[in-house]
Parts: sequence; structure tokens; C-alpha cells
Amino acid sequence: MSLDEAPVADPAAAPERDPDAAEPAAEPATGGRRARRRAERRDRAGGPLATLPLLALPAATALALCLHDIGRRQMWRDEHASWWASSLSLGDLSKLIHNVDIVLLPYYLFLHGWIDLFGDSPTALRVPSAIAMALAAGWLALLGRRLFTPATGLLAGLLLAVLPSTVRYGQEARPYAFAVLVAIVSTHLLVRALERPSLKAWVGYAVSVPLLGWTHLVTLSVLAGHVAAVLVGSRRAGLIPRWAFTAAVLAGGSLTVPMVLQGQAQSAQIAWNKTGLTDLRNYPDTLFLSWHVGLAVLAVGLLGLLAARRHAALLAAWALLPPLVTFATASWLHLFLNRYLLFTLPAWALLAAAAVCRVAGPLTRGARPALPRRLLGWVLVAAAVAGLGWTAWPGIRATHQDLVGEPDYDRLTAIVLHDQQPGDGIVYSGVLQERMSMAYELRHVRTVPKDILLQKSAAETGLYSAQECDDPDACAANTNRIWLVSTDPGADPLAALSPQTAEVLRSQFQATRTEALPWVRLVLLTRVHPSRRASVADDLGDHNVQMAPGSS
Repeated sequence: MSLDEAPVADPAAAPERDPDAAEPAAEPATGGRRARRRAERRDRAGGPLATLPLLALPAATALALCLHDIGRRQMWRDEHASWWASSLSLGDLSKLIHNVDIVLLPYYLFLHGWIDLFGDSPTALRVPSAIAMALAAGWLALLGRRLFTPATGLLAGLLLAVLPSTVRYGQEARPYAFAVLVAIVSTHLLVRALERPSLKAWVGYAVSVPLLGWTHLVTLSVLAGHVAAVLVGSRRAGLIPRWAFTAAVLAGGSLTVPMVLQGQAQSAQIAWNKTGLTDLRNYPDTLFLSWHVGLAVLAVGLLGLLAARRHAALLAAWALLPPLVTFATASWLHLFLNRYLLFTLPAWALLAAAAVCRVAGPLTRGARPALPRRLLGWVLVAAAVAGLGWTAWPGIRATHQDLVGEPDYDRLTAIVLHDQQPGDGIVYSGVLQERMSMAYELRHVRTVPKDILLQKSAAETGLYSAQECDDPDACAANTNRIWLVSTDPGADPLAALSPQTAEVLRSQFQATRTEALPWVRLVLLTRVHPSRRASVADDLGDHNVQMAPGSS
């Protein structure tokens, strides 16, 4: 099989033509008929025996990479948020999403049921994302076959499977892997509807539209690529595809309107994301999690725009418009984040695969007979995947390490549980949702230090943060030892506490032990006799140490 899009003009080889190959120029058919005939040949040539290997190889590769060491990396704050929200009762979850994270409600509902079935270990929470990424890689191969050739589809699926960012977010208890999958499925349904229009086809596509928004609102921007595909396709087929597409988008998109409106009202929760030109320059690295991989795929992918021909508009809009629009609106929408744009990776993989197969086409076209020509084509596909996989391997290994800037709660919890005494209390200081993260670490432990400042839990407040007591002196009155968990990077571990709480701890306790762990400090405060309180007011500061600057 030729890796190129055009078939080999050889009568003997005609029965073996690529199922996606272009029609002969001399055939007197309209554009719509040509599209339908291409689809019919794909359906005949792409039966179960041909489709299953095409889907299975990229899917198996992605699944193997995502499942490897999937539970090794510590959970981080966003995953802790996923666990917290998904572990709430449906009533408490309703209260939470009324205030924050309405856009993640579908994922939280799914994970709520998943936890009931499979538990809440890091591995259990992340496996759905691994499965979604595996399905995404396999489905991308099917989409690539429909747009180009089976070889192009297989290469695109395998390229997506070995990207470091695919592995990283295939091991993440967040909805980004599902966004990648739905973007591919929706695009595939659109292409099928354009090639073989029917009520069933357009209804299937309409059903996929709300799924785009329900996985992540930014994923809806893939519709820009769909608009481009419809405009290009309708030049030959007339206005009917445009009207059908418009109806499908309006019908499906209407189901996301309430979420979009409430999500806009909650946009202040990501106002911390400040974007500048440096973020745009670093986009290849942050999107692909490797400068070398990012530059290689982007460079080859841009060449792929020439090889994509009539599909160039679809893939260019899919790959380029979402980052450009989110960057341009970053000052008020704050959506320019690599994980929000992960769904653009399949477009880059398709473009890169199209470029490689177009360049490699002449190398395989001259080979005779057909079997060696086919084998040479698959060898070239394997070589391309091996080359990218070799380049991506350091980035893939790095995805298994704890995230830089994330506290080492595993070691901290082990210390507290080993050295705690009856009656111990615990206090949290910082801005990284320490209480929620420690709740995850201590979720299955019966005897834990008492959260002495807790007045109203996060479930009761309808937020990710709890309400602390107004009278810290009274709340700490019956506690002689307090474990202070601080993620504040400054010299004073009490700086992030309220002034009243900090004053109580400084005047009535002294630091008797300090553990500096990656990105977090654990300080054991011991109550002092009233006669010594004046002399120990500054004692805590004498025991301050900087937290360790990195993660293992």
C-alpha cells in the first residue's frame, strides 16, 4: 500500500487500492457522489478484520504507556479536588457546583459512580483517563483512515499514543483525556455525516456536540474546525450540509448553555492564571511536555497542511484557533492553559502523519510487487513512530515523577501517623488547599489529629475550603500538641494564618520539631507553661527553616 494519498496507477494493483484513495480525475461524478463513493469503498475495505487492528494497535500502545506506574506519582491538588467533589453526596455536590466548578459536573458525576464501584486509590481514580486516552489513540487511527489512508491513520494514532502529554494526562484524575476523546469522536462523526449524509448521521453528530462542552468548555472551540470542514465540503454538495450542521450544533449546543452561563459567572476561580508572551513562546513545551517533541511535531505538522489538501482547513482550525483565541482572550477569560488545550493534540498528530506519509509515498510507489510495497510502507510507519518515541521517552519518564511545586503529603502523613499522640491537634497554613489534600491522605485512617480550627467543613460551605473558628484561643484551649502543616514559602510558617490564630500559636506554643519536606513544612508545636509565654513569643521564628525546594 502506498503511504501517499493517491493510488498507484497499476491495473494489477487496482483491487488493493487504499480505501481512502482519491477518485480518478476522469470519472464523471459530482463532488457529493465522489464523497459517497469514497465512503462506500472505505466501508467495504474497512470491515471488522481491517478496522480492529487499526484501532487496537494505537489503543494498546497508549493504554500500556498510561497504565505503567499510573499510581506512582503523588496525587496533586487538582486531583484531590476531583476526589473531594466526587466523594460528596449528590446534595453536597449540588451545593459545591453552585459556587465553583459547574463546568466539571459531568466528570464529577461519572467519578462519583466510579468510586462507588472501584474505590478511590490513585490508580483507581486515574484508570478512566488511561482508558479514555487509549480509545482516543485508536479512534484517531479510524479518523485518519477516513480523512487520508489506513497508513496515515495508524501513524497518527501511534504518534498520539507516544506523546509525553498523552501519558501525563492519561494518568490524571481530571477530564482532559475525555476531552481529547470526544473531540476526535465528534470530528469523525462530522466527516461521516458530510460524506454519507442521513438523518441518523447528523443526529449522531448532534449528540456529540454537548459532550464537547461537558468534558470541558474550551473543547467546544473544536467546532471552529468543524465549520471549516463544512464550508469546504459544501462547495460541492450545496447548502444542505450547512443547514444540517447548523441545526445539529444549535440542537446539541443548547444543552450546554446553562453550564456556559454559570461557568462564566464562576470564571473568577481561575483568575490566578496570568498569561503573557512567555507563555505563548513556551507553548510547544507546555503542550507536548517536551521541547524536542513539541518542535518536531509542530514543524512536521505545519508541512502536513500542504499534504492535507481538502482537509487542511479542518485540521488547521482545530490545531491553531483554540490556542490563538484563548491567548487573545486570556486577560478576561484566563483559559490559556496547556491542559485546557490538550484536545488539539490529535490535529497535530494527523497533520504530522499526513506529512510523513506524503513524503514517504514516492519511496513505496516504485516497489513491485504489492506485498513488498506494503511491507515497506509499514516499516516506514514503524520508523516514524520509533523516532518520535525515542525523542519522547525522557518526557514520558518525567511524567511519573511528583509534580514540581506540589507538597510531599505522603511523607508528611507518614510522619504524623507514626509520631502522633492521643489528643494531638492539626492546623493548616497556606494557599494550596492543604486541608483537602490531607483529608485524602487520611481518608482511611481512624485515629488522626483533631482539626482544632475547623468550624464548618468544606461540604457545609459549598466550597473546597472550610470555615475556621472565630476564637482560636478557645479552639486550641484543650490541645497541648499541634501539628502545623504549612505550604507558605516564606520564612514564617504562620504567616498565612489569620493574625488572631498566629498570635495564639506564637504566644502559647513553641516549635519542638520541624521537618522540611518538598514544598511543605511540618512543625510540631508544644504548649508551654504560662510563666514562659513571654519568653517564647519569638521562639517559633528561631526554629523556622525554608521548605525543601523540589520534589523527588
